[in-house]
Amino acid sequence: MSEAVGEELRNAREAQGLSVSEVAHQLKLAPRQVEALEAGRFETLPGGTFVRGMLRNYARLLKLEPEPLLGQLSGRLEAPDANSLAARYRQPVPFSDSARRSTFVYLGLSAAVLTLGGGVAYQWYREHKAPAQVAAASKRAAPNPPAPVAPAPKSEPKRVEPVAQTQVTAKVSAATQAPPPAVEKVAALAAAPAPSAVPIVDKRTGGSHRLVIRCEEDAWIEVKDANDRMLISSLNPAGSERIVRSRGPLTLVIGNAAHVQVLHNDKPVDLAPHTKLAIARFTLP
Repeated sequence: MSEAVGEELRNAREAQGLSVSEVAHQLKLAPRQVEALEAGRFETLPGGTFVRGMLRNYARLLKLEPEPLLGQLSGRLEAPDANSLAARYRQPVPFSDSARRSTFVYLGLSAAVLTLGGGVAYQWYREHKAPAQVAAASKRAAPNPPAPVAPAPKSEPKRVEPVAQTQVTAKVSAATQAPPPAVEKVAALAAAPAPSAVPIVDKRTGGSHRLVIRCEEDAWIEVKDANDRMLISSLNPAGSERIVRSRGPLTLVIGNAAHVQVLHNDKPVDLAPHTKLAIARFTLP
């Protein structure tokens, strides 16, 4: 009966021009399972319930009625009794004594190998690391020899107080002797005829200066006095004003000079003659 069902399926498949591989691909089965269905070898398939599902899907694929086919196999594909299945799976799994002994032997050998390997590793560590640790400990314990201290050179005591005393005495003597020339000079000036009034300016230090520097745009400004001491050295933002009071001569360096105004003793200073590449360099005596 099963051979007749399988033959009917095979004939329908061949009539539609389908191969075993194509049917297996569409049914999500292995080709050997399709061949077992067509040959009636249902005992090689996984249980009656699965065979029923395979036959039903195969018949629908071939556009056959699945129920008549399943009816022909009703006696062969009966569902197994649940109680018999439970009793079958409750049977103890056989486990031979020889297999049990083999397992114990394997576990014992594994433990022995691990123990032996650990002992070898520990012995190697002691042989190779212990001498190095002892040497390092002895090296740290050994005190460093003190560095030789060079004898300090003997220096003769310097006589400072007499020099200072001599300088003070010289200054006092000069101070006490200074008034007579000054008096004589005043007397000479009083006796001489008064010349025309001429302003006397110390050429070494110059006169007193009052500078007002206004910046219409950002400009760099440097101002030095007669002792080359820097009075101003900075970048000044637009709209700023700098005022300098000092004795001359004063040396000025002004960047972006076209946008800077300079008043010297309330008189404007023309920067154009002193400007080169937008930088003005000049000295006010």
